[in-house]
Amino acid sequence: MPEKVNINAYFERIGFAGSIAPTLQTLDLLHALHPAAIPFENLSPLMGEGVLLDQRSLEKKLLAERRGGYCFEQNYLFMRVLADLEYEVRPLLARVVWTNPEGRDRPPSHMLVLVDLKGVKYIADVGFGGLTLTTPLRLRADVEQETPHEVFRLIGGDPDWTLEAKIGDEWRAVYAFTTEPVKEDDIWDINRDIASNPTSLFTFELRVALSPSGKRLKLHNRIFTVQPTGGTAEKRELTSVADIRAVLADEFGLAVPENGKLDAKLAALLPAQPEA
Repeated sequence: MPEKVNINAYFERIGFAGSIAPTLQTLDLLHALHPAAIPFENLSPLMGEGVLLDQRSLEKKLLAERRGGYCFEQNYLFMRVLADLEYEVRPLLARVVWTNPEGRDRPPSHMLVLVDLKGVKYIADVGFGGLTLTTPLRLRADVEQETPHEVFRLIGGDPDWTLEAKIGDEWRAVYAFTTEPVKEDDIWDINRDIASNPTSLFTFELRVALSPSGKRLKLHNRIFTVQPTGGTAEKRELTSVADIRAVLADEFGLAVPENGKLDAKLAALLPAQPEA
């Protein structure tokens, strides 16, 4: 039996009001609001805590506690909301190549959502950090698709696709994915490994992102970036745990856990202080 979704709490968290008919217009609005309100963040793996994907755990963390999460949490929540609104959806897995051109040869580490809207297929992805989609993309090859932030395109064809983003005048691969069916147990196993494997960057780097209208906010370790859409990025180096906590709370709207393990991890991201 599908897990019950607290749809009203979700709508309140993202600031949604309007028609809930399962149309492209509703999907567009939900897809824009979600990554503008619920930050991508990896505080739980950074603290050595597990990441749970059951609906009760996701709602407690992302809705009630006003935290965020990484791709599996964000897209699982989004997928279940869409299913509750009677969209036809299923999960897909992807291999990230944005930071690693050899990523195509590695196991999948990212989840996105396939939406079938009256026979027309789209991909939805509200959980790819600083390059998160802010509108669904039609599953169609070699067509430039504008979003509120960047221009994207899909190349390939069923079952193997690659998502590319236009950065300046250059097209760069973001991730490669397949439309083949995915077993839920496989997703949960991948999620568990990414959240706990000491080689996973989410266990030793801080990565936070939010995509409100007109800009992207990014925090990578101690570097906070404000990237206006089509403009020049402004970067600021954070120099203390208090600074990082303030940015997490004030810029990303996170309810930051009061946790000594978190403070220790944040302190480790800062430059070593000279001995007295």
